[in-house]
Amino acid sequence: MFVGLFTGSLGTSNASAYTNGTMMQYFEWYLPNDGQHWDKLNNDSTHLQDIGITAVWIPPAYKGTSQNDVGYGAYDVYDLGEFNQKGTIRTKYGTKTQLQDAISNLHSKGINVYGDVVINHKGGADYTQLVDAVEVDPNNRNYETTGQYQIQAWTGFDFPGRSNSHSNFKWQWYHFDGVDWDQSRSKNSLFKFRGIGKSWDWEVSSEKGNYDYLMYADVDFDHPDVQQELKTWGNWYANELNLDGFRLDAVKHIKHSYLGEWVTSVRQSTGKEMFTVAEYWQNDLGAIENYLAKSGNTHSAFDVPLHYNFQQASNSGGNYDMKNLLNGTLVKSQPTKAVTFVDNHDSQPGQALESTVQSWFKPLAYAFILTRSQGYPTLFYGDYYGTKGSSSYEIPALGTKLDPILKARKTYAYGTQHDYFDHHDVIGWTREGDSSHSNSGLATLISDGPGGSKWMYVGTQNAGETWTDITGNSSNTITINSDGWGNFSVNGGSVSVYTQSLK
Repeated sequence: MFVGLFTGSLGTSNASAYTNGTMMQYFEWYLPNDGQHWDKLNNDSTHLQDIGITAVWIPPAYKGTSQNDVGYGAYDVYDLGEFNQKGTIRTKYGTKTQLQDAISNLHSKGINVYGDVVINHKGGADYTQLVDAVEVDPNNRNYETTGQYQIQAWTGFDFPGRSNSHSNFKWQWYHFDGVDWDQSRSKNSLFKFRGIGKSWDWEVSSEKGNYDYLMYADVDFDHPDVQQELKTWGNWYANELNLDGFRLDAVKHIKHSYLGEWVTSVRQSTGKEMFTVAEYWQNDLGAIENYLAKSGNTHSAFDVPLHYNFQQASNSGGNYDMKNLLNGTLVKSQPTKAVTFVDNHDSQPGQALESTVQSWFKPLAYAFILTRSQGYPTLFYGDYYGTKGSSSYEIPALGTKLDPILKARKTYAYGTQHDYFDHHDVIGWTREGDSSHSNSGLATLISDGPGGSKWMYVGTQNAGETWTDITGNSSNTITINSDGWGNFSVNGGSVSVYTQSLK
């Protein structure tokens, strides 16, 4: 039975030891449309292994509305860069063959691959259809603002360039709940379809009354043909790319119970664990926990509230109470279901959900998710390699600053944890290490203010050892006393991660 839990550790061939799990989101919004991204991922596999990445989340791998589509304007989920559709064979990232080669190489390095699942909507329809609809209030989708009339909706998907390869399923208007464009009137509004059994799906987020509709042609998850087709596709997607798991997009707009069924179906069909994490984007722990419960506790979720705590701390000019970083977070309430992150492609500058953590605070935030025992941490490509776009959208590459923290997770972040969340400016934690990882154990301090020092316990088994800051931010040398304590320090607005000094 698959329970969808993840503690942040991955098994290895050595039964007595394990390597801490670290996911990398291997893309950002403004990657160049050059078809070379899958090759870059392939060529980067050894480096990813070296820095301790155990899984990569890849962008949507299928054909979007155009070649430049990041992937969230999903057109044909069966076209992985194989057919001439939307004026291109390759996707923004490359061809199906390039991707399969990259995944094979990643697997040879012991790195899992998680596919992005965009099934809430479909864009770039092949033709329009006449549909009976009503307009609804965008701020209260349960309130109809007009009577019923006929619109011309982009809802016909025949995928002529694929010619029934992989699937002969054709999408028609009755497979959707609504659109936001009437071609016959060139009118932009929110249209809810009318017909037998037609209504917004439930249960979804209750924002805007009912947040079923997000964009394009909204998929009807109450339709039995849709339910079966997407399960069939999920199994195909997993097997075709030999995936190890999924990231589910926009789940607050999708019938929660169906996503639980979908994950369970793919696991049963593939016979694999298929670790799955959902993106429920709301700074509301209760809403995320409700989603997890309504989807049958079958998978994990991104810890969006923790991201917003990081953002608030980074914007507070040293006045954030660091003791509160864990308040209202998923990693505090349900650590085995929490996938932690600092920023992603939606929160980066220039995006609709822009809520970027300031660069000075990012190393502190990454130390928080990488060196603690709770949660499954995610490294954002845009933080490690930097982001593109106009200058106002750029994030500097922080790889050299994050490498020591990643090394700390891979090598030292094991054993019992002790927390010292007892000061508004300086907080810390320690890991005692364990016998399965030689020289393991660490002490982390972060400060959003002037810095300071803190006595912290690292275990009597480490008594007499000399510890230094692996980040190089502090030059202090700490000797662990006979009782297992050390007096660790951190500079202002900085992070220090102390580990045993090896000769």
